[in-house]
Amino acid sequence: MITGARKFLMGKNTVFICDDDTGISNMLGLIIESAGRPVQIENNSTFLYARLQDTKPQILIIDLWMPELSGDKIIRMLRADSSFSELYIVCISASINGEKIALDAGADRFIPKPFDIADILAIVSEENPRLLA
Repeated sequence: MITGARKFLMGKNTVFICDDDTGISNMLGLIIESAGRPVQIENNSTFLYARLQDTKPQILIIDLWMPELSGDKIIRMLRADSSFSELYIVCISASINGEKIALDAGADRFIPKPFDIADILAIVSEENPRLLA
């Protein structure tokens, strides 16, 4: 059983990935774990909000276009919830208008697909004051 303190520490450095493409989410997970960060993955966007409330990760990497609940809708929900005010949100998408949509929704960063592994590694190891909080 995970205690409250251990659960908090797990979330503090955790990177959470949400992409309906399991190949992409698993690949991202391997890349991020290789950088020493704990990773959680949710491929169904309808379950993401509840999982984030339980985990309280430091970073969320989310696909913009997913069935059921789109990434921009989730980002707006998270930004409206003060308990996620410190969550660093990175949106990924192959959409031409993806960057504008993601940033308008409240994402901190946008990375176009196909993405460069170096960009992902830079984000999870970045010396951003918001990430160090």
